[in-house]
Amino acid sequence: MRLVIVLFVLTVAQQGRWKEVGTTSSSNPVYVDVRSIKRADGIVHATVRVVYQKPVKVGKSLMAASRSTAMFDCAKQTFAVKENVYYVDEKKNIVHSRSVNAKPGFGPAIKGSFADVALVQVCAMDKAPNAKP
Repeated sequence: MRLVIVLFVLTVAQQGRWKEVGTTSSSNPVYVDVRSIKRADGIVHATVRVVYQKPVKVGKSLMAASRSTAMFDCAKQTFAVKENVYYVDEKKNIVHSRSVNAKPGFGPAIKGSFADVALVQVCAMDKAPNAKP
């Protein structure tokens, strides 16, 4: 019985961590980890998650989700990705690939991409008075 309660509490806590902020042009939901949002020197840092409605075939694997650690320059409406992690099975933490950018470069977000959706929402949260992500 205790195990069930612990799992329930962990599931509820996990749900509170991620806020759905929209969908990509491919109808994939985009989430922002509200606890990861940090602001420094005009840049908003956040972890963004995408769950693919239809897994993406890469080689012999199917990718089901991704997480990106990103930086958003709201004034310039640009973003940069520091790290990408692609999952075969996110719940079991089975990683397809991981990449880290040693020198992330800022650029525009492609319309309808996860970065576009996240940029709009993260910057809106950043502008809101007394915003609590």
